[in-house]
Amino acid sequence: MLLAVARHGSLGAAAREVGITQPAASSRIRSMERQLGVALVDRSPRGSRLTDAGALVTDWARRIVEAAEAFDAGAQALRGRRDSRLRVAASMTIAEYLLPGWLIALRAERPDTAVSLQAGNSAAVAERLFAGDADVGFVEGLAVPDGLDGVVVAHDRLAVVAAPSHPWARRRAPLDPAELAATPLVLRERGSGTRQVLDAALAAHGGLARPLLELASTTAVKAAAVSGAGPAVLSELAITEELASRRLVAVPVEGVVLRRDLRAVWPTGHRPTGPARDLLSLTRDRPRER
Repeated sequence: MLLAVARHGSLGAAAREVGITQPAASSRIRSMERQLGVALVDRSPRGSRLTDAGALVTDWARRIVEAAEAFDAGAQALRGRRDSRLRVAASMTIAEYLLPGWLIALRAERPDTAVSLQAGNSAAVAERLFAGDADVGFVEGLAVPDGLDGVVVAHDRLAVVAAPSHPWARRRAPLDPAELAATPLVLRERGSGTRQVLDAALAAHGGLARPLLELASTTAVKAAAVSGAGPAVLSELAITEELASRRLVAVPVEGVVLRRDLRAVWPTGHRPTGPARDLLSLTRDRPRER
């Protein structure tokens, strides 16, 4: 208010600038004068002018306003830099089969945000988050890794599959857990969410046999199974086309639960903001209950 009086030399004009009535403006000035214990404005029929004390207080106020404006401009620049990019780390199945749809939806809302996606196993996702190399992560393991917070965004099942030429593809009775555990399989590497779920599910049945092949991606495991290298355990998300075309056959299993939660994760106490928060919202708007 005092700055407006200094600019206009009139209490009425100052009141119009800030959008209040002249009596309200006068009341504000009197309130400041009572708080400071000095007169700030001389009022006369010819207008209003600042006293020497008023001019000094106005100079202080101008510096505060300029500093506040600079702070606001800097904060907006920081938000703009933050919002200009999004770094996502995701385990392989989520990166290949869920994130493309989520990122397309995010692009519609934030066309100016550049997105980078790093795919790896669940352990690698946690490492990238701890190192500050990702803004948000997605994992497929049994639980949220230590040091991270998270929320379930979807659900998934693992399926035992084999090429049509494999004896399991023609069997009528379901596999039991002990037989599955004792059979060398084409598997993802240790540290992957798929491997964690399978290890835990079969721990009470003798544990997994030594893998027939141990591969670092879902695509590689799937290709090996299709080629007839051996049976594999894969996410249902990854094998829809192969099952429909009969390049792979689902092998029923009883007595063991091969279900997992898919989670968004972030370092404890640092909930996602900006584009990462918007992506998280989009994933939760599109749950996959299976």
